[in-house]
Amino acid sequence: MCGIFGYIGVKNAADVLVGGLKRLEYRGYDSCGVTVASREKLGTRRVSGRVETLEKDIVKHPLKGQVGIAHTRWATHGVPSEENAHPHTDCRNELVLVHNGIVENYLEIKERMLAKGHRFKSDTDTEVIAHLIEERIKEKIGEKAPPFLEPVFFEAFRKSVNEIAGSFSLCVMWSRCPSMLLSAKMHSPLIVGLGKEENFVASDVSAFLKFTKKAVFMDDGEIASVKKDSVDYFDFKGKKITKKNSVIQWDSSMSEKGGYSHFMLKEIHEQSEAVENTIRGRLLPLEKNNLDREIGLKADVVKGIDRIQIIACGTAYHAGMVARYVFENFGLPTSCDLASEFSDRAKIIDKSTLVVAISQSGETADTLYAVGEAKQAQAKILAITNTVGSSLARKADFTLHTHCGPEIGVASTKAFLGQLAAIYALGLHFAITRGKLLYPDAKEYIGELLKIPRLIDEILEEKDSIKKIANDYSSSEHFLFIARHINYPIALEGALKIKEISYVHAEGYAAGEMKHGPIAIISEGMPVIAIATNGRAMKLVAGNIEEARARGAEIISLVDGETEKLVKAGRKILVPRTIELLSPILNTIPLQLFAFYVALNKGCDIDKPRNLAKSVTVR
Repeated sequence: MCGIFGYIGVKNAADVLVGGLKRLEYRGYDSCGVTVASREKLGTRRVSGRVETLEKDIVKHPLKGQVGIAHTRWATHGVPSEENAHPHTDCRNELVLVHNGIVENYLEIKERMLAKGHRFKSDTDTEVIAHLIEERIKEKIGEKAPPFLEPVFFEAFRKSVNEIAGSFSLCVMWSRCPSMLLSAKMHSPLIVGLGKEENFVASDVSAFLKFTKKAVFMDDGEIASVKKDSVDYFDFKGKKITKKNSVIQWDSSMSEKGGYSHFMLKEIHEQSEAVENTIRGRLLPLEKNNLDREIGLKADVVKGIDRIQIIACGTAYHAGMVARYVFENFGLPTSCDLASEFSDRAKIIDKSTLVVAISQSGETADTLYAVGEAKQAQAKILAITNTVGSSLARKADFTLHTHCGPEIGVASTKAFLGQLAAIYALGLHFAITRGKLLYPDAKEYIGELLKIPRLIDEILEEKDSIKKIANDYSSSEHFLFIARHINYPIALEGALKIKEISYVHAEGYAAGEMKHGPIAIISEGMPVIAIATNGRAMKLVAGNIEEARARGAEIISLVDGETEKLVKAGRKILVPRTIELLSPILNTIPLQLFAFYVALNKGCDIDKPRNLAKSVTVR
């Protein structure tokens, strides 16, 4: 997730754009840049780092002009650096663009452009789009420019966006045609702001809300031709369409949160997109062995692995616990350890062990230390991280990036689901490569996984019923979360979430351990949250629920269509049905919402809970 911003009007564009980037910085903050056009000349400033660094650079080296584009980056391809910062240009430095999203077929396009003599200056997927548009312009006009360039620019842009696979919101400027910005949307947010003698294009209304509250929300497969005094809209076939204006009612702080009260709630609602972005291009087509091509995890390496050792901390550790069930389901012995407790375990791994290290930031101190120990034992390291260029990514032999965008709330939500999505994609790759999953079964697995983003949205549509249950129990000071098998880690995660943001005592237990101690703490009225969705141990979970109920517990159960009638519980939260292996993703959502609404009712600082930091960089 990145932030794009375009401006055309009567004001000094650089001032408007930098101000907008500050308001978009929550969408990405590892690098940023601005390009302004003046009399068919482009001036660009880019930096590795925050917007305040860019602003200081522009003060020293001013940019003058009334049209421009800007970007604040969360890296998905290419490490954070000035060279990889947007805006990106074509070979002649005449065409410049900013992009939010992922170009899945960028390697294919890059190979074609290199064969035609194009010169690349960055490691990003975005730059291929600039060269693609440049090539389409050359095909239309050659080296000489006709008197009317707007139709040429538009048609080259339109043809190019039809060749891109993946997700994108784009804003493009051409120095030979500085009276017009072109934008397009596919699976990434894009909003047009309508002002007086000025118009805007942005990833979020927060960028332009200072200047206008009138906006047009673009839909997938649409193009906007933006001029100072007008905006025209088209579909990807070039047919002109009509769009409805909206008036934004949010204030500036709410707009950064997408209209939500808290970043955590916003990020919970972004999880379907986070999962979709993480699995996109990594599952199909099966015959292309996508992770081999993307991260170099070749068949001989995968087949040479005897066992997997997972290391992680906190919420990432719970993802690692789910991963153990996934890999072992496909026949590969797997262990999962807290990175802080890994030292003695390092003695029993060797070069036939693949160590999977999971960290949202890629800077978790205990995880990095454990990776160092694993490397000394000559084990191969595979990192699962949300941060390109992080210390973990640099240390690893292979890196599988989750494409969740920056997570502002301290308590992890969408980063956790991104990690789970990456684990399922990785599990598929291992199972097929090692011959543990036949083609028909793989197709069924993929089909179920591709449904998950839609099912997440179905759960979120029922958040008000979860809110009501949470409100009824928000005064409770003790919670017990129970589950079995692959959902046991989700019980741990549910307990962790409510502890992190509500400051109440909560425990997660494997339901089979109830009689080995936890049942002693159950008292009259104590809430017990039970994950009771369909699975091999469903009857056993139902029995554990009865044990708790008999001792006065008030049961809140997560059930699906198959288990709803089997479970006796005072309160039930219905989740959509999926295969047991994938159920942790869906069962996580209600527990996140439950914790959020309990904390909200208690008046806690949800986005910045006391004593906690987003990334633990000391041991």
